[in-house]
Amino acid sequence: MRVIETELPGVLIVEPRVFGDERGFFLETWQRERYAAAGIPPGMVQDNQSLSRRGVLRGLHIQHPHAQGKLVQVFTGEVFDVAVDLRRGSPSFGRWVGVTLSGEDKRQLWVPPGFAHGFLVTSETALFAYKCSDYYHPETEFSLRWDDPEIGIRWPLDGPPELSTKDQEAPTLAEVPPERLPTIEDYP
Repeated sequence: MRVIETELPGVLIVEPRVFGDERGFFLETWQRERYAAAGIPPGMVQDNQSLSRRGVLRGLHIQHPHAQGKLVQVFTGEVFDVAVDLRRGSPSFGRWVGVTLSGEDKRQLWVPPGFAHGFLVTSETALFAYKCSDYYHPETEFSLRWDDPEIGIRWPLDGPPELSTKDQEAPTLAEVPPERLPTIEDYP
């Protein structure tokens, strides 16, 4: 597998080795020792999947406390996937990185704890998978506004995105009380 560092420290693109022939393909989507050597913690505890149609935007979501690191990938379709550093005191606080992930390229993105995560479906549908480093704690989850001008994510939109009520009502980063955000000490 090939690991590519992004502009944000700790956010990694993983390109698994794909073995294919006329019958189809095989790839490893997780191997604890190999991924740990690449900087992705071995203690994954929960797997999730979502299926969404074109124009659905999920995010930006984060849990704190109980932050989840997420190893994400698309099985079918394509998404524009985003990580935003929300660790107060981090040199990259408030900065984002976006990566296209698809069932065709089979790339994965590691979103470390302390980062908000979201994605926009750019294909007709997308089957999306999350491997998480902590359990889902709805009482500690919150959303940030997907179009916060201070963060400035350049989503590849054809029109208005389809959002959940929670994401429609999400605050901007400036509206979130500082004590609600993680720190660089929480998640170095």
